[in-house]
This record gives sequence, structure tokens and C-alpha cells, in this order.
Amino acid sequence: MTAVPPGAMIRSVLRPPFLALVGPASSGKSTLGEIVARRLDRPFVDLDAVAADYYAEVGWSIERLVDRIAVVGRVAAEREWEPARTHAVGRAIESSPDAVLALGAGHTTYVDPEQRERAASSLRRVPHRVLLVPSLDRRTALGELRHRSLADKGTDWIAGGHDFLAEWYDDPGAREIATGVLVTAGQTPRKSAERVVALVGGAHP
Repeated sequence: MTAVPPGAMIRSVLRPPFLALVGPASSGKSTLGEIVARRLDRPFVDLDAVAADYYAEVGWSIERLVDRIAVVGRVAAEREWEPARTHAVGRAIESSPDAVLALGAGHTTYVDPEQRERAASSLRRVPHRVLLVPSLDRRTALGELRHRSLADKGTDWIAGGHDFLAEWYDDPGAREIATGVLVTAGQTPRKSAERVVALVGGAHP
């Protein structure tokens, strides 16, 4: 009988997420993710909701981020935080077999090329990676995203003269890693979710 290498059985069982939803803040990842997961009868994981434990594994927390913002400013603190975000992406993908995974905006956009590639390498394990945007027209998209962000989160995502929404929308990394792009303008969440399901083929193992 051929010996089974240690860990091989675990790797064969623990598959990566089925689908990752990426995009700027307020693009609808969490809302659509829940609906899509129900339609596909899969677990739903919102990285923003579970990332705290992953950040802690590498010595970070939201509280530390807030402290660093007070010291060095929002832009510099976000750059310092990049390794923690890439770590969280990798851990979420390891820990969410067959799931629909929604990634917070900052988990797909990086200034450091090394961190960008680390996150991309983890995400390539996910067979379906859908980028959500309200419009392909930049001005229209940013206007809609800012309106939603102000209404839902009370922020326009401009800090220290830097427009994070624009950074996330313009990020070529998110487009490069995506296997599909879904424009949600004029669509209800239910309709957009149906289109996501169609885009990934509605498959289930």
C-alpha cells in the first residue's frame, strides 16, 4: 500500500472558497455575497467580519491601526497595515472551503508589490473571482460609491487629502485578479445576485 504523505488527506478535503467577491467599499460585496451563498447553498464568509483573529496572528488589530493613524496619518498607517491584510486574505482562503467569500476593499489593493503578489497568489486558488462595480464610467461609479458610503458608513473615504475610493476603483490589481466583472447599475441586489450565479455557472460539487 502506498503511504499517504502527512497532511495530504487534509489538503484534499479543505478546498478553497468557490467564489470571491472583490471591489471598492460599498460595491455590494457583503449584500450580494449573502444572497449568492443562499442561492448556491454554500457558506458565506465576510472577511471584514472575521479578520480580527487573523490580524492578531501577526500582531495587528483595528485598535492598533487607529493608534497608528493618530501618529502617522491614515495613508501611512494603511501602508503599514498591508502585511496584516495579505495575511488575513490567505488565512480566510485556507479556512473557508467551498464558501462564497466577500473581501473588504483594502484586502485586494496594495501599494507594496510584494504584498500585492502575496494576496493575488492566495486569490488565484479561488476558481471564481468577481469584481463588483456600480459603473464602468469612473465618475459615475465614484459618485455612486461615495453616496452609498456616506449613507451606510458616514464616510466619504477621503482622508489626509487621499481618496481611498478612487484608489480602490482604479486599482489594476483587482481587475487583473478578477475572472469576471459585474456592473450593478440599475439592478436590485437580487437581480445582481442572479447575474453573479449565472456568471459562475451556478455549480456545486
